[in-house]
Amino acid sequence: MEFIHGLLVITFIHILAVASPGPDFFLVSQQTLSNGKKAGLMCSIGITLGLTVHLTYSAFGLAAIIANSSNALWVIKILGGGYLIYLGIKGLQSKASPSEAAQVKKAVPASVKKSIGMGFLCNVLNPKVPIYFMSLFTLVLKPDMPLHHIAFYGLWMMLIQLSWFSFIVLLLSHPKINKRFKQSGHIIDRVLGGAMILLGLKLLLTRSTQ
Repeated sequence: MEFIHGLLVITFIHILAVASPGPDFFLVSQQTLSNGKKAGLMCSIGITLGLTVHLTYSAFGLAAIIANSSNALWVIKILGGGYLIYLGIKGLQSKASPSEAAQVKKAVPASVKKSIGMGFLCNVLNPKVPIYFMSLFTLVLKPDMPLHHIAFYGLWMMLIQLSWFSFIVLLLSHPKINKRFKQSGHIIDRVLGGAMILLGLKLLLTRSTQ
């Protein structure tokens, strides 16, 4: 019964967490609109794979250590904030195409490896994630919980993550929706790029609380 209760708690909280706009959401949206459905899906896979890192150290109790270590959080904040600002600057550099044909031609999918890597780094370098996992697992993990229960929780969270971002990708790549976005694609790239820069700056400028 404890396992089912924990699963329900994780499902409810994690759905709310992934649906909340953040670095992962902005990156997947930007990649889908700029480089197409494949790039968006590969980026989503990268984000999901990033969860394996957080799940692994959380299962071994390291989330609490990282979340309560000012030095560790500072390093992650520098890396994560800097990476978001870098992605944001790339978005701000987007320019309008002279014609719709040129715009379509411009949307060449990035390599699979690059798209997955971008998603992976975006998720792994988010300094808020250790705190999130520490809070979430504190609610459901018990000292005597079997390892296969923890593994199932982790796989379930990865499935939720991948399903949500895949839905976002499919929505934004729908022909009618995508066509409307494409008409002002460079503006959307700049808006999303600006949002990522603001998120990066927020991470860098927000003081860690112990």
